[in-house]
Amino acid sequence: MGHGPIFYLCAREVAPVTSKEAALHKMLTPIVTGLGFTLWGIEFLAQGRRSVLRIYIDHESGIGVDDCAKVSHQASALLDVEDPISGEYVLEVSSPGMDRPLYTPEQFQAYVGAIVKLRLRMPFDGRRKFVGRLNAIENDEVVLQVDDAEYLLPFELIDKANVVPEF
Repeated sequence: MGHGPIFYLCAREVAPVTSKEAALHKMLTPIVTGLGFTLWGIEFLAQGRRSVLRIYIDHESGIGVDDCAKVSHQASALLDVEDPISGEYVLEVSSPGMDRPLYTPEQFQAYVGAIVKLRLRMPFDGRRKFVGRLNAIENDEVVLQVDDAEYLLPFELIDKANVVPEF
């Protein structure tokens, strides 16, 4: 791995991840998988009167506009019946894209060796944003190589992570 210092971040007194996204994930997974896709992830962005529910779907042969429309139609019908979100919101269905967000340890594991951009839920070493090579996933920690330093960041403290496309 790296030749520089190793930094460890400990998880202490951090608010739990939103249960709304977890509940929506559980509710929408059967619909998405029933249509033949993988539910890659969900983002719920509460933005005052105009919130956004973003559903990322994936498939080994890629995702097209028609695929997004099918999932949007089915998810919208279920959400209208179950009504898990109070107030108005915009439903977006999308492919994760080349700069795909990473949500689960399994997704991180699939991208070991790639460059990733992370944002932490609390500052570590004076910063919340890190960009580096994903070296490994070990014991619920992301091992990230940033220049000559290696950071061990607990998975539960990652607020947002995306793959950085390399061309």
